[in-house]
Amino acid sequence: MSLSASACIVGAYEHPTRLAPDKSVAQLHAECALGALQDAGLSLADVDGYFCAGDAPGLSPLYMADYMGLKLKWYDGTESGGCSYLAHIEHAAAAIASGHCSVALITLAGKPRSSGQATGTAFRAPPVDRPEAVWESAFKWTIGGIYGMMMQRHMYEYGTTLEQIAWVKVAASQHAQHNPNALLRKPVTVEEVMASPVISDPIRRLDCCVITDGGGALVLTRPEIARSLKRPIVKVIGCGQTMNTTQGGYLDLTRTGAQVSGAAAFAEAGITPADIDYASVYDNFTIMVIAQLEDLGFCAKGEGGRFVADGNLISGVGKLPWNTDGGGLCNNHPMNRGGITKAIEAVRQLRGEAHPAVQVKDCRLALAAGPGLVLGPGHAHATVILERE
Repeated sequence: MSLSASACIVGAYEHPTRLAPDKSVAQLHAECALGALQDAGLSLADVDGYFCAGDAPGLSPLYMADYMGLKLKWYDGTESGGCSYLAHIEHAAAAIASGHCSVALITLAGKPRSSGQATGTAFRAPPVDRPEAVWESAFKWTIGGIYGMMMQRHMYEYGTTLEQIAWVKVAASQHAQHNPNALLRKPVTVEEVMASPVISDPIRRLDCCVITDGGGALVLTRPEIARSLKRPIVKVIGCGQTMNTTQGGYLDLTRTGAQVSGAAAFAEAGITPADIDYASVYDNFTIMVIAQLEDLGFCAKGEGGRFVADGNLISGVGKLPWNTDGGGLCNNHPMNRGGITKAIEAVRQLRGEAHPAVQVKDCRLALAAGPGLVLGPGHAHATVILERE
């Protein structure tokens, strides 16, 4: 089913908090929902489709739907980690196109900062009934360790340098300085990134995303409803999803699911990477940005380091304006699930509502993409392409 012109994003909201010890996760979900609905000019009573993931209380949309008093025709609790909310955009668009609902609400919220979560440096034991747990738990792998191996392999395979990789963080910080809600607003240099403490060699502290409380929400509707709201129209024109498993140990650590999800999204939208005016690409670690940019087709495999060097991701300076809110590296990374914030900033750019210092001129086509779960033990990926009407 082609999604072109079948659904529009009419509401987007990013919670301004980065630390919320006095709020429940349910409250953050609800505040995000109300913010996105207010942005759209709608109310909870208008919502007949609801989408959320494993960050929801009770791991189900049912409890949040009850909490917010929603009367639903359709719901979806697909859980695929950080890309769940990008996948939900496709699911919501498909549900709208097939007549299952007319106004779809997607929410995310979490409190990892309040709970003292580590930056991927602590072992998180998988549930004992997961099939790989008996084999992998003994090694006590960490997320930082996995992406450290990814960076090592990329550097060995393609000659990528620490200086090149550091430019990803530099670009994020150049954008974050204009975002009053960003957790880290101070611009950093390549030298500062490289001099920051080693987390998992060769990953430095400044190669890692921030950890924040907060959340966000999106509202999608049928096109005729969107046009009645007198808000800028953002159409969903292409989507792709995939799972990239360990393949029995034959896994290339330099390649991500973006190869599959990106190709599917571009094919459905009928465009190429060269047509994209702005890209939101999930940035849990700097190396993951480089690998995804390659796999999405913005540059050849192995050329990502050279592509991002010298500020090519900085809005107004480089070839591909990227994560102009500061991204997960500097702005916001709630619940280790930054996928929804990628879509929110893409919507801002298409509406012309990003900060003037980073707004892309005449932004018409935007991409939002990112992984879910962890490369290796279980990796999902989703890509969404949006168009300003």
